[in-house]
Amino acid sequence: MDLNLAISLKNVSIYQGDSLILSRVNLDVRKGEHIYLMGKTGSGKSSLLETLYGEIALTEGEAYIAEFDLRKIRRKQIPMLRRKLGIIFQDFQLLPDRTVKNNLLFVLHATGWKDAKKTDERVNEVLDKVGLQTKGFKMPHELSGGEQQRVAIARSLLNHPEIILADEPTGNLDPDTSEDIIKLLSGITETNCAVIIATHNLSLVQKFPARTLRFANGEMNEDA
Repeated sequence: MDLNLAISLKNVSIYQGDSLILSRVNLDVRKGEHIYLMGKTGSGKSSLLETLYGEIALTEGEAYIAEFDLRKIRRKQIPMLRRKLGIIFQDFQLLPDRTVKNNLLFVLHATGWKDAKKTDERVNEVLDKVGLQTKGFKMPHELSGGEQQRVAIARSLLNHPEIILADEPTGNLDPDTSEDIIKLLSGITETNCAVIIATHNLSLVQKFPARTLRFANGEMNEDA
């Protein structure tokens, strides 16, 4: 695989159980590239992302992500794959009984960080990057939806990911906040991290254009 590629898919078919969701998927994603996945709900965007982070097992085609072969990956290797990825969901998925800082510390401790000074420094770095330097002591319910999504982005950055996979990250946000989140995610590509955003928000894609892949009728095609 080309060392400048973050993801490479060749003739991939994706199934949910016995149902074929996507067929003949071919895709190369370069490091530092920003890509949109566009399509209606149920068109296969989330299924592609779930395949990329190992939630759906790949049975047809060739697929490499962050140097892992998805046809050969073992269940016990999936946590190692996910440490190289940042995954962002529409519903934030923050731990409601912990402060912002403790949400982030939980992830660092779970992924093997032990040095208290370094973990504190890393939490402060990612909160600074998403503009929440003063919010570490807050509980999730004390934050706006946009702030909660910024915490989710901060969480995705903790382990210096090679790739960010964002599944409808603006789906629960108002238009102005959505624009701020897309700007933030797009800016992450400057660190040579590839960013893939699944969305059906055409106005955002038009306002912040990038390479766009469209999903319909069980297939994925690239915009000219």
